[in-house]
Amino acid sequence: MYPIFAIFVKILLTMDYNTQRKKLLMPEYGRNVQRMIEQVMQIPDKEKRNEQIRAVVSVMGILNPQLRDLSDFKHKLWDHVQIISDFQLDIDSPYPLPTREILNRKPQPIPLEEQPLEVMHYGRNIQNMIVAIGEHEEGEVKDAMVRSLAHYMRQQYLIWNKDSVSEELIFRDIERMSGGKIRISEGLHLNQISDKDTFNKPTLMLNTGEAVSKKNNQNRNKKGGNNQNNKGNKNNKKRWKNNK
Repeated sequence: MYPIFAIFVKILLTMDYNTQRKKLLMPEYGRNVQRMIEQVMQIPDKEKRNEQIRAVVSVMGILNPQLRDLSDFKHKLWDHVQIISDFQLDIDSPYPLPTREILNRKPQPIPLEEQPLEVMHYGRNIQNMIVAIGEHEEGEVKDAMVRSLAHYMRQQYLIWNKDSVSEELIFRDIERMSGGKIRISEGLHLNQISDKDTFNKPTLMLNTGEAVSKKNNQNRNKKGGNNQNNKGNKNNKKRWKNNK
């Protein structure tokens, strides 16, 4: 039993666990890529390092083909090389080398809107447009901007509220949301809406090619089913005539 126990202990001592290994700086590339970059770092000749690191970058591009959809995917690969090397690899990169300070820089906070929304179904963009139009001087240009905005507001109203809306309600909302800075002219009117006009809520659009291919497949299946049904009906008629 003693030799078997000694072999078992030796196996346990020689086993290599991930918890005992060096931390992966970018796990999506795996440990082999990190080892290759570490081997390149040990090469004393800089020209040889440049040659070997270009081969490593090509391997990284193969392992992550989704990066090819980006316009600057090569730039990202060279930046990832520096990150995996912990910014210690001395090479001649075709792009500016990133630094640890740039990588750890915190993004600037986005200021929150302090002014609450006046009307929820219009949204903040319309509210900002009303404020901007209210700053303009009175005249034909301002009236034209108010008319275009009123048409758009009526469309947004009908998207979320299927009931009909009058132009008086839209004009009243504009005056109220502008704080009295916009006064609707007496002769200002909106175009009539046809009963055929429909306004739908914004949804996720599918790829046009995929949609067309699905429609074509559906049409083919329908035609194929109709042809088979027609052939079956003809065969049944022939059998009925022969039996008769």
